[in-house]
Amino acid sequence: MKGQGPLKEIRLPAEWEQQDGILLAWPHSNTDWLNNLEQVTAFYIELIRQITRFEKVLLITPAPDNVLPQLSSASIDLSKIVICKIATNDTWTRDYGPVTIEANKQLLLLDFSFNGWGLKFAADLDNQVNRNLKQQGVFLPDLKTVNLVLEGGSIENDGAGTIMTTSQCLLSPKRNPQLDRNKISNQLQSLFGAKRLLWLDHGHLEGDDTDSHIDTLARFCPDNTIIYVACNDPADCHYESLKKMKRELMDFTTAEGLPYRLLELPWPAAVTDNNGSRLPASYANYLIINNAVLVPSYCDPADETALAVISLAFPNREIIGINCLPLIEQHGSLHCVTMQLPKGVMQ
Repeated sequence: MKGQGPLKEIRLPAEWEQQDGILLAWPHSNTDWLNNLEQVTAFYIELIRQITRFEKVLLITPAPDNVLPQLSSASIDLSKIVICKIATNDTWTRDYGPVTIEANKQLLLLDFSFNGWGLKFAADLDNQVNRNLKQQGVFLPDLKTVNLVLEGGSIENDGAGTIMTTSQCLLSPKRNPQLDRNKISNQLQSLFGAKRLLWLDHGHLEGDDTDSHIDTLARFCPDNTIIYVACNDPADCHYESLKKMKRELMDFTTAEGLPYRLLELPWPAAVTDNNGSRLPASYANYLIINNAVLVPSYCDPADETALAVISLAFPNREIIGINCLPLIEQHGSLHCVTMQLPKGVMQ
């Protein structure tokens, strides 16, 4: 980490802790959304409507003057929106937005390097977003650059020192080829104050550009609970991999040495693109906000079951389904296009 001496008492807050808002990037014609811009814009309007019921939205866009009238005409409370003029390559803020830690009980924003999920896509503009937001005076805490390729969707955290991740993503040769598993582990322990690392060596989704981000497969929840995706169809290409992942999750233990409470999410019917290729539809890609959880839906009979399972993990929050079929066309879902900003981050 540049310009930062040794830090003590480092903690990575859990996503279910209190938030100031959610960082979003508005889709535009210079992104991959060009061919379904109308549908994805309608999705973003609905997403912003739901988030602003509970907290603020920090919205970045290269053209605020074009976006504000659309939000206003949708009767969205503009007082809940902070909008910044910033150019972007795309909208996947989970993977280039700032990761917030507590260092000596003070918030600190970490700005990791984003290389388009292993040099798959352009990321030059997205890599400047956090610095631009800091320069525009949006963030209260300091922003520190970290010389490590890391996406927010590649790590799950329980707020108490345990991080869960996948070896396929973090050990990808096109991210940090100079670092092996031990060195990556040391980095996560140093940067996040991690006391324990849980590595999944199995689990993938067809059509996933991220090399198995953990937030599409398994998620930490309060009270030593893990929600995970499962496939119970032996004819499905995911069956064996997810079966092995389930066994790994069953072998994981809490910091106290006890088994985790495991909640199994249903498996939606295959969602495909216009060419018949499988898309990575996952109910695990939900977003936790203040007093609510926003859950991807895919116009599938399993949608209601997914909402019910997630309500078991978050019994005191409103569980809200949002149609993510427009998002999944670009191989991502709800959690992928959002980044939480914990309480104390926003001016």
